[in-house]
Amino acid sequence: MDLEMLQPLVRPAETKIVLLVVDGLGGLPVEKGGATELEAAATPHLDRLAAAGICGLQQPVAAGITPGSGPGHLALFGYDPLTYQVGRGVLSALGIGFDLTERDIAARGNFCTVDGDGRVTDRRAGRISTPRNSELCEKLRRISLAGVDVFVETVKEHRFLLVLRGDGLGEGITDTDPQSTGRRPLDPEPAGEADRKTATTVRRFLAEARNILADHHPANMVLLRGFSRKPRWPSMPDVYGLRAAAIAVYPMYRGVARLVGMESLPNGESVLDEFDTLKEHWHHYDFFYVHVKGTDSAGEDGDARRKQEYIEAVDRHLPRLLDLRPDVIVVTGDHSTPSRMRAHSWHPVPVLLWSEYCRPDAVPAFGERHCVTGGLGPRLPGRDLMPLAMAHALRLEKFGA
Repeated sequence: MDLEMLQPLVRPAETKIVLLVVDGLGGLPVEKGGATELEAAATPHLDRLAAAGICGLQQPVAAGITPGSGPGHLALFGYDPLTYQVGRGVLSALGIGFDLTERDIAARGNFCTVDGDGRVTDRRAGRISTPRNSELCEKLRRISLAGVDVFVETVKEHRFLLVLRGDGLGEGITDTDPQSTGRRPLDPEPAGEADRKTATTVRRFLAEARNILADHHPANMVLLRGFSRKPRWPSMPDVYGLRAAAIAVYPMYRGVARLVGMESLPNGESVLDEFDTLKEHWHHYDFFYVHVKGTDSAGEDGDARRKQEYIEAVDRHLPRLLDLRPDVIVVTGDHSTPSRMRAHSWHPVPVLLWSEYCRPDAVPAFGERHCVTGGLGPRLPGRDLMPLAMAHALRLEKFGA
């Protein structure tokens, strides 16, 4: 069911929904025949919630397709990611509160490390600190390009935002990030004639950046991806009739939430801080999206133990959520990030849904092997989770006579 069909069924209610997104939650057996990171983690509270609710595996985009964080989240918010597509640049801009105009093309940047031959040796420059990022962004702001205004803003750690503002700019530009080490940054290519000015401008920016950063190891070059213009989409408050709030540490995730009309709440850096923010604002919103980032970062670093520890931290603080007595709880991830692969993957993601009105299945604990047998099925489309949450919160009318 698409958003236009769902909207007329929405009815008001006093119920509350919490969507807890443990980024990159899904995994693979760390050792052959062994447990995944989620299965190996001590999660007594999640296990009890899974046993009392209904579980399955959800497919963020489509079978065999590895999702980026943007599409993975849009699906969880009920937006078909194949219809609603946006680049990471816009999400990064919205995440830090940058006011995009119709003349802007935004791109997400990574400070990276290249060797003497210009080949990428670290796509994240050792995850440099945010203060160091700010220093380097200040240097890149010296770049002046004829006919275009250039904005370079710190996002977090190795990530920054590039915005080009001017007339005649198109967004159809290929990424310069090769997505792997041992390769040189890619040349930005235009998709069509309308994008040539942007491609030429980006090449000039990269040449200047290379010269400015040459002596600043490990962050001696930049990678750009997700060139995009801000779209106009239906908002969650309009579609679902919800006062929706986002609790997320990383700006990109605040950005995707703002893009669909959520209000971003200020909070600290830890899982505990996020649950404290949830409690503080509990009476002001109907829907809360709570995002935990550390699991994904650990998976990308190939650190199975650290990913497991983040999952255990979520479980340890889960009683703070349960004490608030929400009407619906959904726990899942926006994609899988197996530490064995050190990257996002196409594998379906464990999901549990709990409500007073659940029809419980026989799943005894929260993990990949158990969830594949659950009542939600082994490949539930991720975009179906939001209508299910709305139904279990008694916020949807009957369809038809």
